[in-house]
Amino acid sequence: MRDFQKNGRSALYAGSAAVATSHPLASMAAVEMLRSGGNAVDAALTACAVLCVVEPHMTGIGGDCFALYAPAGASEPVAINGSGRAASGASLDWYRQEGFTKIPEDGAHGVVVPGSIAAWCRLAEDHGRKDIGEILAPAIRYAEEGYVITPRVAWDWEKLVPRLANDSVARELLLVDGKAPALGTRHRQPKLGATLRRIALDGAKAFYSGPVAEDLVGRLQALGGHHSLEDFAAAKADYVTPVSTDYRGYQVYECPPNGQGIIALMILNILSGYDMAGLDEVTRTHLIAEATKQGYAQRDAFISDPAAMSAMTEQLLSEETAKALRARISPNEAADAPALDLGGSEHRDTICLSVVDQDGNAISFINSLFHGFGSCVIGPESGVVLNNRASSFRLEPGHINAFAPGKRPMHTIIPGMVMQDGAALMPFGVMGGHYQASGHAAFLTSVLDEDMNMQIAIDRPRSFAHDGVLALETGFTEDQAEALRALGHKVKFVESPHGGAQAIRIDRECGALIAASDPRKDGCALGW
Repeated sequence: MRDFQKNGRSALYAGSAAVATSHPLASMAAVEMLRSGGNAVDAALTACAVLCVVEPHMTGIGGDCFALYAPAGASEPVAINGSGRAASGASLDWYRQEGFTKIPEDGAHGVVVPGSIAAWCRLAEDHGRKDIGEILAPAIRYAEEGYVITPRVAWDWEKLVPRLANDSVARELLLVDGKAPALGTRHRQPKLGATLRRIALDGAKAFYSGPVAEDLVGRLQALGGHHSLEDFAAAKADYVTPVSTDYRGYQVYECPPNGQGIIALMILNILSGYDMAGLDEVTRTHLIAEATKQGYAQRDAFISDPAAMSAMTEQLLSEETAKALRARISPNEAADAPALDLGGSEHRDTICLSVVDQDGNAISFINSLFHGFGSCVIGPESGVVLNNRASSFRLEPGHINAFAPGKRPMHTIIPGMVMQDGAALMPFGVMGGHYQASGHAAFLTSVLDEDMNMQIAIDRPRSFAHDGVLALETGFTEDQAEALRALGHKVKFVESPHGGAQAIRIDRECGALIAASDPRKDGCALGW
């Protein structure tokens, strides 16, 4: 139980169904979908579509998604990979001959063919109860009629003005008189609304062929991209076998590579060798930091498109690997961080959401453009903001994550699902780009080791060991920072928080759903 004399919010307790998202309009739309007879898949897709309109810097239909869906009674979740592939007309040799040392974050070269709509439509058809038109209706309404700019959205958007101002289409569609939309003002995206209407009528083919695809490919090619209409027409989402590990008697599931979810499991495997319950905050932060360093070094050595991976999942998740990595950790001294490929940033921009419906179906769903407003490449007629996920590729020949045409890059976005005794216990997600694998592990140690209330666990100050620095949120005290420095960490306090989180726990003993939403965002948990 939280201290009611301190700032904070209570977790939501509901008896039938619950949703947790990063924006109140998305949470409300998801609840309305459930109350109209939709299931968890319908509600998750409805909420995500709304977020693509009202949090357009964080996510969009020009991005990628992954999901873990646990139907009631299922002993293992269904996993879907909705990540996009590199343009077929580009090559590693071309980039190197042109003098590129890395793929730019802005512009056409950073764009993979979007995978979101392919995944949405496949999930809706295979596992939903509602058609895509009904699912998209709230998002269409907000795009055409407008939505009010909320505090976190306004704060983020203002920081992204310089990037948007560099592109003529972005300036026209996403700035107001050259500035970010102001807090409390009403913003519309009518061109995006029209595109959503096309998809509502004709499904995925309305995005990957016809006027929308022609608009996007034309814009990409005009900016020097190698994308083709054939690339868009070939886009599809894939069902994949989830990966998992046992942690303290709970089964933690993640989507397999090309996502980094397996690294969250590796960090948990390392931490399983320690008694994480009752540690002081400095010791806990130190151990998570050291496990993160080891896990992320494996990520950058081995994780990529599954077709390119040389390491087997079983080996990465083996107890032998966990023991070997744990042996590199000193409880009293910070190790030099292995070289990481984090792009020099604490986190990137993403949404995650969780839903449990009235029948016990549970879903963890995540959708992203990668950076804020992705590549800042926007279809001038369709209003679609395109991702910059191709900037995750490396341009070194022989690297596991080296660019190749038609290849999926290493992905940061990861939904999570905890199961116990063959039943779903907790769909959850911790957004924030590269931070996510470390964030998953840190959140789960709070909930599963310390039996911490989920809302308190989400509120807890976060740290992220990356690129030789231990980046602390301002919830840490200066005394704690000094103690971490004494262990050898190079500590800094960050200006922006580490990501966000949404989670729902199914408490079968008392018959309630307990939902939590991150105060670092504008959202909330709702239910009935």
